[in-house]
Amino acid sequence: MVKAQIPRPWGRHTPHHRQDPPWLAPGPEAAQETGLRQKSWLYHSVLACFLGGQVVMRALQGRINRQNTLNQMVIVGPGTLMPVLMINLFAGMIFTIQTARELERFGATFALGGAFALAFCRELAPLLTAAVLAGQVGTAFAAELGCMKVTDQIDALKMLQTCPVNYLVGPRVLACCIMLPVLTILGLVVGILAGAFIAQQIYQMPAQQFLESVRAILMFEDLLAVVVKSVLFGAMVGLAGCTWGLTTTCSQSVGRSATAAVVTTWVGLFMVDFFISLVLLKGSSVTLH
Repeated sequence: MVKAQIPRPWGRHTPHHRQDPPWLAPGPEAAQETGLRQKSWLYHSVLACFLGGQVVMRALQGRINRQNTLNQMVIVGPGTLMPVLMINLFAGMIFTIQTARELERFGATFALGGAFALAFCRELAPLLTAAVLAGQVGTAFAAELGCMKVTDQIDALKMLQTCPVNYLVGPRVLACCIMLPVLTILGLVVGILAGAFIAQQIYQMPAQQFLESVRAILMFEDLLAVVVKSVLFGAMVGLAGCTWGLTTTCSQSVGRSATAAVVTTWVGLFMVDFFISLVLLKGSSVTLH
């Protein structure tokens, strides 16, 4: 007697006769099939790349929900403004104190603003702002979408002929890409003003001299690179949070997905920043001997 093989739930077809992508497949059964593979950071990184391609394609087609995008921009922007400003404020002060102490030993405190611009403005401010966004917004995305996944709300959206990428993922990723450059510029301004204040109060360096040194070193191309870097960082924060949330398998793994999302994002931020720095170094006229 031949037993009929029951089709797996995650392999069923949608009304359009297309299989669900991996990040939208139902949870517990799919987790049993894929085993430890879904726990791999590399696996989720690949899924995030595919999900990013879906977001870009649908954004170019104008299929991303605009109202949800505006709502997410409010959450990402004003919701993280105060932590970003506070962290950049104290980071600017700390960096100025440490740098000025070393430059004072060589009698080169006049170059304090230039050293501040090279390190803080180009590297530290974008990374700090993206790290804050990953810790506050990326984890929230992972937890929110993870709860929606385990309570079958994602499946309910598909039953209503609503694409989760258009309605949930796209607005969150676009909001991060739009608001992170704004937050980075604001944090950069606050950090520079904090550095000028410390230089004047502790090292008796006029604030105007500090700002002139920053202006002499920091070019428009550097600000453009900061903006482009912030857009990439925002996409990484949004995609990592959404990917880990959509691949959550059970209620107990919601917290683990949120933790893994922020850790993956932090590692990815430093990796991408390293390669961007290499590209900018090769594109500049500076030669190391």
